[in-house]
Amino acid sequence: MPLKTKTRSVTAPPPVPSAKAASKKSKKDDDDGTEMGDGDDWNLGKSLIKPPDQLDLTEQELKEEITRVLTADNPHAPENIVRFSFKERAYKQVPVISQMAIHFARDGNLLHKDSDEAKRQQSRGKLSEESDAEDISAPLPSESAEKMDTEEEELPDAKGAEEEEEKEVIRPRQERKIPNQFNFSERASQTFNNPMRENGCQTEPPPRASFSSTANQWEIFDAYEEVLAKQAMKKEKQKPHTVKKDEVSKKKISAVESMSDDISRVSKVAKIVERMVNQNSFDDILQDFKYFEDPSDEFRDQEGTVLPLWKYFYEKAKRLAITSMCWNPKYHDLFAVGHGSYDFMKQNRGMLLVFSLKNPTHPEYQYSSDSSVLCLDFHNMYPHLIAVGFYDGCVAVYNIMENATGPTYKSSPKSGKHTDPVWQVKWQKDDLDNNINFCSVSSDGRVVSWALIKDEIVYTDIIKLTMDGICKDALENLQLQIMGCGTSFDFHKQKDNLFLVGTEEGKIHKCSKAYSSEFLDTYEAHHMAVDALHWNTFHPEIFISCSSDWTVKIWDHNLKNPMFTFDLNAPVGDVTWSPYSSTVFAAVTTNGKVHVFDLNVNKYEPICEQTIVNKKRNKLTHIAFNPTYPIIMVGDERGGVSILKLSPNLRKQPKAKKGQEVQKGPEVEIAKMDKLLSLVRDPDMKQN
Repeated sequence: MPLKTKTRSVTAPPPVPSAKAASKKSKKDDDDGTEMGDGDDWNLGKSLIKPPDQLDLTEQELKEEITRVLTADNPHAPENIVRFSFKERAYKQVPVISQMAIHFARDGNLLHKDSDEAKRQQSRGKLSEESDAEDISAPLPSESAEKMDTEEEELPDAKGAEEEEEKEVIRPRQERKIPNQFNFSERASQTFNNPMRENGCQTEPPPRASFSSTANQWEIFDAYEEVLAKQAMKKEKQKPHTVKKDEVSKKKISAVESMSDDISRVSKVAKIVERMVNQNSFDDILQDFKYFEDPSDEFRDQEGTVLPLWKYFYEKAKRLAITSMCWNPKYHDLFAVGHGSYDFMKQNRGMLLVFSLKNPTHPEYQYSSDSSVLCLDFHNMYPHLIAVGFYDGCVAVYNIMENATGPTYKSSPKSGKHTDPVWQVKWQKDDLDNNINFCSVSSDGRVVSWALIKDEIVYTDIIKLTMDGICKDALENLQLQIMGCGTSFDFHKQKDNLFLVGTEEGKIHKCSKAYSSEFLDTYEAHHMAVDALHWNTFHPEIFISCSSDWTVKIWDHNLKNPMFTFDLNAPVGDVTWSPYSSTVFAAVTTNGKVHVFDLNVNKYEPICEQTIVNKKRNKLTHIAFNPTYPIIMVGDERGGVSILKLSPNLRKQPKAKKGQEVQKGPEVEIAKMDKLLSLVRDPDMKQN
């Protein structure tokens, strides 16, 4: 706390007598011969001398009070000391600075007399004094011997002898010096300090590798084949020269064979046990999948139902919606599922999972990604290749035969990646150079072809979607072309160059690879974005589309208007044609329902409308037909995949006439669709 002091008015000091006056006075006294007493000096006249540098102050200035503040702060203490904070990883200013200044310091050795150390020193001093007193009082052995001799020789008087003995015994007492705590000397010497040296060495870290794999039947078979091949190679390399070498080599080979055999045996047994456990756990579902046929279809008027079988859910993909699904074209029990999010504000990660109907508990393959997976597709000729499109605009190719945690090929900004989410990918036939390639469509308005050449992925723009409107820049007076947003596309089953593109504006463009500068045709299809677009499996001129405007429409690509329009009373997430009939298709809506239509049975209403999930808690996003089995899979918004079996009425084949066999094949399906279209185009024919 600062101290305040007040000073009173200051008066001028009295004048100092000069040296000359003093000398003259003393000289005069000497001449006169008078002696001045010491007590009379104060009566002598004194003259005051004013210093030349003294200020001349007025009485008002002299009476003025001057206030001075005394503080305990050190004026030389620094105020900007900073220290590095390891906790916050930054330099921080020191809040408290020491203001103490030490001018002199010396360590003392004083001890308080009542302290423990002082009492111990006093006790040691008393003990030493007592020991000295005992040493002085005890006579020496030589003296006692001489005394005995003198007593025998001479016998003086008793009093004289006693006096002599007292004189001999009494000796002067030697004083013991007490160690003085202040009487000490300090000796020091300065030596050369060896310089500090740092010894360090740098080594390479030990190699590390993360291993993860799943035991499938074909993987076990391949591992078994590799072990057998290694054993055969080692047997061929063996060329023993002596018996001892032959025995040693046999022991080494047997040890290696035993280790590899143990691993292979455990894998095979584990695989068999896993299949047995799954078969026992899901035996009732397997029985329904293979043998159950809903008997109530006989009593319904051409209507059917779907039977829920398996429910697939992976814990690591929790809270990730099903964004895409696809069955494997060769192994019909395998299917791939893409996980991600359609919400722009909830983009964090994605997953690609490959499941099998034989193991509903755990995926056969799993891949994680930094961005949401929005679309995927299996290659028809190479079923181990999966093309994937991501929300960040990248496309990638995964090879499930390789033990890798990431994609084999992936686009980058240098390789021409999309700038907006990729909504659909489709594998194409090999190009003229026999390179594997696929196409993708994105919201940036580009339809791109990607070719896999050696270890890189090369892009080629097929077409850029444009809108009819033209935007003029007011500053530069330039005409800017507005790009359209592609949301879905599909290539023709027979004509490789022909394809359809759905846009976010609700339009469908018919395009060709041969004409990249313009559209072949444009259909005003929907009022909202086109969510799905598919050519008919059998008929080459028919395609289907769905949108969030609650409608599903069937088109003839030669006509501007749709052939059929179905209102499902809810936004439609996906629609697809069946692989066994040209008139059957299925769609899913956001209210949790599955709709199955058969145009050959009813052209106005679905023959099956069934709720799969609770519409208040969940939504259905995608649907896909199995190529062989009478089942469909449905994905929801919470990451679950449901496998549903179609009842007999939903996959009914036309009955044959008497004396004729049931005709099957694509020609029959095309004829059936043509007959249906003719009825729609010519209503008079329908009445006849």
